[in-house]
Amino acid sequence: MSAARARTAGEWAGQELGVRTVSWDERDAILYALAVGAGADELDLVFEERLRVLPTFALTLAQWAPDALGSQGAFDVRTAVHGSQRLQVLAPLPRAGTLELRARVGDVWDKGSAAVFDVVVESEAFVATWALFAPGCGGFGGERGPASTVRPDGAPDMVTEMATAANQAALYRLLGDRHHMHVDPDAARAAGQPRPFLHGLCTLAASTLALARSLGAHPAALVELDGRFSAPVFPGDRLDVVAWSDGRAAAFEVSDGERPVVSGGRVRFH
Repeated sequence: MSAARARTAGEWAGQELGVRTVSWDERDAILYALAVGAGADELDLVFEERLRVLPTFALTLAQWAPDALGSQGAFDVRTAVHGSQRLQVLAPLPRAGTLELRARVGDVWDKGSAAVFDVVVESEAFVATWALFAPGCGGFGGERGPASTVRPDGAPDMVTEMATAANQAALYRLLGDRHHMHVDPDAARAAGQPRPFLHGLCTLAASTLALARSLGAHPAALVELDGRFSAPVFPGDRLDVVAWSDGRAAAFEVSDGERPVVSGGRVRFH
């Protein structure tokens, strides 16, 4: 009997990834805020009596979904990378609670030598979409997908510096993304990096704190976020956040002084 035909990347589109009920408490939300750069004096982010939960905390609750697709064999988990992230906030997260999350594969784009899998997680509080870039999975005859967002013309309206901490990756991984490349030098080198690097979602979330401060908004008032991961960030790096604002919304980019590390960014606050 012949072996079963392997599924092409395009045939994963629409695949259900399951339903999971997640729970959290004030300690989890505070740990998250500290891990993405909240200061000890920002009491409404780090003190349970005044706590407002950062909306990007939702991404740690849903991290199981992209991991589930990889474990089902859609792509090689050793070479696939997190290409971009979108978040739409529908309702504030309470200080502690439970939430039912439903995950599925959305579009699968054919980039020729690679495929991009959109993993969509939906709930009453948010919709989050991971775009996973998988080398070697393209060439299945699908559409290439939308073009990357172009950097706005003209000088930015805002430029601010964002410092990362030397222990930030080690701290952030306690929230659920425990891939070894973020803490183990050998695993980082196997992934093509000289040393452990920061989670893209940590960099992206940290940038929303800097953007909120500069736009006169509260970081917990985030309602939309989008960004593409362009280059690695290493714990201890000092980054520049530049933005082209439109009231409480902005296009933005994060760079390490030499190259963008988050590009095509878009953020909106209440």
